[in-house]
Order: sequence, then structure tokens, then C-alpha cells
Amino acid sequence: MDSLINAAGRALAAGDPLGALKRVALRDDAPALALRGIAMAQLGDFAKAKALLKDAAHAFSPKEAVARARCVVAEAEIALVSRDLGWPERALRAARATLQSHGDRLNAAYAGSLEARRLILIGRLDEAERLLSDFDPAPLPPVARVAHELATAGIAVRRLRTKAARSAFGRASLAAFEADIPALKAEVEAASLVLKTPVGRLIARGVEKELLLDEVEGLLTSGALVIDACRNVVREGDAVVSLATRPVLFALARTLAEAWPADASREMLLNRAFRAKHADESHRARLRVEMGRLRAELAGLAEVNATAGGFAIVPLKAEVVVLAPPVEEEHGAVLAFLTDGEAWSSSALAIALGASARTVQRALEELSARNKVLAVGRGRARRWMMPPVTGFPTVLLLPGPLPTD
Repeated sequence: MDSLINAAGRALAAGDPLGALKRVALRDDAPALALRGIAMAQLGDFAKAKALLKDAAHAFSPKEAVARARCVVAEAEIALVSRDLGWPERALRAARATLQSHGDRLNAAYAGSLEARRLILIGRLDEAERLLSDFDPAPLPPVARVAHELATAGIAVRRLRTKAARSAFGRASLAAFEADIPALKAEVEAASLVLKTPVGRLIARGVEKELLLDEVEGLLTSGALVIDACRNVVREGDAVVSLATRPVLFALARTLAEAWPADASREMLLNRAFRAKHADESHRARLRVEMGRLRAELAGLAEVNATAGGFAIVPLKAEVVVLAPPVEEEHGAVLAFLTDGEAWSSSALAIALGASARTVQRALEELSARNKVLAVGRGRARRWMMPPVTGFPTVLLLPGPLPTD
């Protein structure tokens, strides 16, 4: 590695992409192309960055497998930042294996954290957790430790382990302070805001209250009968009854819970579950059938009794509460992903949501017509975000460990 390449690498390590470009902007050899690609990515020009990294990977000789693998990992991080979830994960896995087999433990660990963060975005938490458990973050340099801890925190947040999430964010903050890169500090700070932002609403006895993450965790372990409208399940301690595939039953359960300890009228139940404005005998007959099904689903947790005015839920052990999302509106799941401030493609949203591309596209078009989301670009390059956008580019992988002399 010559002096200019070494100096450019050190500039990138210090979070100075412009300083790196000053040293290698006019060079077209493979190491310079890789460094230019990473610098452009740090500056937010992901399209140019990807092109440069692809050129660098081709420019390295077949014998330079480690250098090629590092380019693949850098390209994978660009895909993650730009929410290109369709990027081939097998390529990242192969690059990580190459780095590991050649003794580049630090970049292999960094690649693992990137793979884990992608798995977290698409909801494959068990796989992500297993992947992270294979690495000890202590020997990693600060930038790699930040990536590892953010992935760990992401899993803890989604599993409602507030204490573990707070600890991981704390370790990430310390590592970012040690790295002394402003964009990295901002990324950690933005991610940790989830601990201070309402993530749900408690509805009980006609009163609503916003809940932070630790309060949601406490609610789910309180022993109360929780009608969880975030996941469409009914919980009481470790007992969970999923109604995610039975929206009518869940709508009935939630309506009963919101009315508790009083009963819910038949008119209200019919309107909430069947959208029936004028109930006739067929509606009432269907309501009786669905209430019988709900009674069977909640056996052991609560009774569902008919009253003179409608139906009432009677918990067997504790009070009944509803846990609702912070904001409820049509296409709320799409908006929830866009709140991270990043620009998403419709195909990436479809992967993350487990929905068809056409369904997601229709949702985005409806949200755009209501000025809830903003489209940038055209065709395959089109991305969606929530206006205004306040995203941060992550600090990208360096092409290799830098010499200390």
C-alpha cells in the first residue's frame, strides 16, 4: 500500500471523505477505486459509489481475494443504507467466509454485523441473534463495534428487552465517541431515540396513555390481559393467542376490551367488525357465530358473555387493556418502516413487510396522494421516504486494516 493510498485510508477512518478524495481522485488503480467508492458513499452518492466498488472488485487480480471481498462488503453496506434489501445476501456471506479464512477477523466481523442488520430489517431475528453471538465485539475497532452494538440493540428493541437495548446503545455511543466521527455519533444518537419515543398507546377504562418502550415491556409482563393491536394477538403473561389471520375476531376482542368493564353494544360490534351501518338479522346471526369462535379462542383467559345490550368480556385473572400503535391509520405498517428516515424502494418494503410488490406500490401511491410520503427518482431508481428527510449515511467499511507505522 503506497503512501497516498495509506493517507486516503486514514482520512476515511477519521470521517474525512473529501480528504481521501484529494489523494486518490485522479487514480484508477484498484485500491484507489475502492477508496473513492467508499468516499462517495460517505458523501451520499450511492450510485457512483456502487459503480466504483464494482470496478475496484474487477480491477483486483484473482489472487487478491481479500481485497475483492472487502469491496463486496462495502457494496453490501451501501445496499443496506440505501435499503436495497434485494441485494444478494449470498455474496455477503461468501465475502465474510473469505475474510475469515484469510485471517481478516475484523472485517469479517463487520460483514457479520451488516448481515445481521439486514436480517433484523426483514424480521429474521433468530438468525441475526445467532450470527452476532459468534463474534466478540471487544477486540473490534470502534467503527465495527458501533455496527455490532447497533445490531444487538435492534434485536433487543424488537424483542422488548429494554435493559439490554439501553446497554447496547450505551456501548455503541462509547465506541462512536472513541471513533470521533460526527456522522457515526449522529447515527447512534438517532437510533437510540427509540428509547425516548412513544412506541404504543395504552387504552384502559376509557383512558388513553402513550407508552415508552420500557413501559410496553412492563405492561406485557404485568399479568394483565392485553389485547395487542400492534401484533393482533391476545396476551396474558406467557400465554399468547394469535388472531393475526382472523381480523374479525381481533376486531371483536378489541372492541370488547375498549368497552371493559362495561359491555359493548351489538351495533358497535357489528360496525367495528363487519362495517355494518344498518344491522339486520343476518348480521346478528353472524355476530353470534363469531362471538362463539372468539369465546373458544380465549378459553382459559377470559369469558365472553351476552348481555341485554350486547356482549362483555370477563377476564379470569386480571384487568383488560388494549395496547395500540402510537398512530393508527391505513397503511400504517408502510409508514412505520419509512420513519427511520432512509429512502426505501417499493421492492425493499415488500421484502420487509412480507407483502406483494403490487400491494406495497398501491399503498405508497395512496400515501403519496395524501402527502404522507415523498417519491424521489424514476423507474427502478425510485425511492420513497417521509418528508422531511433527516437521514445520516453510515460510516462505511475501510478497504483493509491500516498499517500503524
